[in-house]
Amino acid sequence: MLCRLPNQTAIPVGKTFVYEFEARRPGTFMYHPHADEMTQMAMGMMGFWVTHPKNQHPLIDTVQRDFCIMLNAYDIDPGSSTPKINTMLDFNLWTWNSRAFPGIDSLNVRLNDKVRVRVGNLTMTNHPMHLHGHEFVVTGSDGGPWPMAARWPEVTTDVAVGQMRQFEFVANEEGDWAFHCHKSHHTMNPMGHSVPTMIGVDHRGLISKIQKVVPDYMLMGERGMADMGEMEMPLPDNTLPMMTGTGPYGSVEMGGMFSMLKVRRDQKPGDYSDPGWFKQPAGTQAFEWTGELPQPARFKAQSTAAMPVAKPSSSTSLLKVRKPSGHAGH
Repeated sequence: MLCRLPNQTAIPVGKTFVYEFEARRPGTFMYHPHADEMTQMAMGMMGFWVTHPKNQHPLIDTVQRDFCIMLNAYDIDPGSSTPKINTMLDFNLWTWNSRAFPGIDSLNVRLNDKVRVRVGNLTMTNHPMHLHGHEFVVTGSDGGPWPMAARWPEVTTDVAVGQMRQFEFVANEEGDWAFHCHKSHHTMNPMGHSVPTMIGVDHRGLISKIQKVVPDYMLMGERGMADMGEMEMPLPDNTLPMMTGTGPYGSVEMGGMFSMLKVRRDQKPGDYSDPGWFKQPAGTQAFEWTGELPQPARFKAQSTAAMPVAKPSSSTSLLKVRKPSGHAGH
């Protein structure tokens, strides 16, 4: 971490300083300022540092693909270009390497490649990173590569504030696999946190009246948030849609911290270019069932009738509620 502490002076505006040190151990690290930290980090001043071993390390495997992902978060009002630096927790734009989906590159690998992914987190909250289609092994952190006995298989690994996690896997499943933070709000772009839930609200006759006053008004959230992925509603300049991205079957309905792992048998060694969408072989996709649906299985002791309501008697009584009556007598 580069900082202004008793061991060095600050770097003035327009000046260049040189830092020289010996990288004594291999691993994945992060750097950021500790001078006016809240402002400078909120504006995105941070980065990755990877030290590779000179010789073969007993705890570091050889890989064919090595990806670095820096997690960051911003609070940016729609139409604005400057983050609000005083925000502590209520962020609305979640990024990888300063980019939000669909602007994030996919992770393009060759079938049976050994893949390493390094994820660093300098946001104000944790991020459970989740990969579809494969199991991986968590192999290291800021402290360096972990001993073999400390590693474990996972499909989700949590990266806490100020931490780094490194995981590895063999890409042995061809296809397109989602890779994302598993906090659902982190796979969306800027959104209004104070928008009320409108699911189930009857809007019949109301929209036409509102549009007479506000012609561009659109109903939001009547059937959930997925409709946002296909809406082409007007947005202020410099504002991302909340859900976006187009796949082979329509809207992807994602944003923020989301990308795809694309595994192809014909991806050439060293080629990181996007191969396009995967064409699934026949018989490997879900299909519509048009036959008769079976009745749900039930235990023999389970009745289909509603549970009878007990009538008050000498042995039973109605539920009584005791209301607060102050603290007198304590």
